[in-house]
Amino acid sequence: MTANWLQEITRAVASTVGQAPDTLTLSPKDVRTLLDLARIAAHTSGDRTNAPLLCYVLGIAHRGGASLDTLSAAVREAADRGAVAPAQAKE
Repeated sequence: MTANWLQEITRAVASTVGQAPDTLTLSPKDVRTLLDLARIAAHTSGDRTNAPLLCYVLGIAHRGGASLDTLSAAVREAADRGAVAPAQAKE
């Protein structure tokens, strides 16, 4: 059900911006990675709204040429270092 929804939204977005839908399609590996990074953002920051915002930031960085693997490593490293403590995130 989620995959069908995402496929339909992807087609609508592609049509709106004049791109082929396959240029916006996420691989199963990319989906797993993005969902895991969203989980990390929500849990390590203490604020669930950081999950979609992080994914947007990652999309901008990816558009600039960074690979998802490189971006994933950067997020994981920052989270492991405790880049933002949950108490700080809620202020």
